[in-house]
Amino acid sequence: MSNVKMLPVLEPETAPCCPPLDERPLTAEEAERTAVMFKALGDPVRLRLFSSVASHEGGEACVCDISDVGVSQPTVSHHLKKLKEAGLLSSERRGTWVYYRVEPTVLAAMGALLTKTAST
Repeated sequence: MSNVKMLPVLEPETAPCCPPLDERPLTAEEAERTAVMFKALGDPVRLRLFSSVASHEGGEACVCDISDVGVSQPTVSHHLKKLKEAGLLSSERRGTWVYYRVEPTVLAAMGALLTKTAST
């Protein structure tokens, strides 16, 4: 008899899944979901924060390590919240600090969306 419990796999709230743009037209739902992600990245501060988290050693960054983007700490928190709401980042509180990481499928899905499909 085993005491191992299987945990459910949680799907991200915003699933960044769309076909490459040259494969077929996006559905209304796919376009809406994709627009939310790109809109979140359309702000230079958010793009810098996203880049800082994505490129940080270990794949995650403490908010204390990524706050030097030329705006106040409350503004950094606001922008990180917007990135999280768009499904681009996830976070975990550890003591007094919050650690952020890029959702695992985000970079690959965004890259695939913008990559030309291979001719067959």
